[in-house]
Amino acid sequence: MSDPAHIEKDSLPEPEVEPMPAPPRRRWGRMLIWVAVFGLLAILGVGLIRTREGHIQVGDEIPSDLIFHSFDGEQIPFADFRGSVVLVNFWASWCKPCEQEAAELEQAYQLYRDRGVVFLGLNYVDTEPEAKTYLKKFGITYPNGPDLGTRISQVFRVRGVPETYILGPDGRLKAFKIGPYTSLSEITEQLEGVLAAEAAGS
Repeated sequence: MSDPAHIEKDSLPEPEVEPMPAPPRRRWGRMLIWVAVFGLLAILGVGLIRTREGHIQVGDEIPSDLIFHSFDGEQIPFADFRGSVVLVNFWASWCKPCEQEAAELEQAYQLYRDRGVVFLGLNYVDTEPEAKTYLKKFGITYPNGPDLGTRISQVFRVRGVPETYILGPDGRLKAFKIGPYTSLSEITEQLEGVLAAEAAGS
């Protein structure tokens, strides 16, 4: 006789199980997964496009019909700079990071002016009195002028300041720096790289 306090599992009656409702059709789940995958791919694709469009790329040619307007009243077409290495620096008087590289850019100009390197400063979204005060404060002597209507910065696809672009004698972008240079040696290293590449290619 079996112990009533001990009931074997196998001796228990099978419970009545309510039939489970049919699961939703799997195709809806699969469709949602595919929609999520394609959505993610679309987001990544747009991000890559924006990355490419975000800044001008090395090798891109700068239109020669752009006009540099200096604070001294000069108007110089970019076509006149063809044949020279050109450093183009976008800056503003209200830009604190610009101050970190201002003196070094002037020093680099003094080092390279006799080697045919052209330095241009483009004052970005600023006022002329403040811009001239800034130039005087840092003793900047290379040509500077306003980016009228932000036309030039739009061509370079500038997103902020400071940004610096180095063009080769062919008018194509050879190197660039987003943000301030951290030292004079960083500027000279970049310029020497461009000059060496041009010498090797000539």
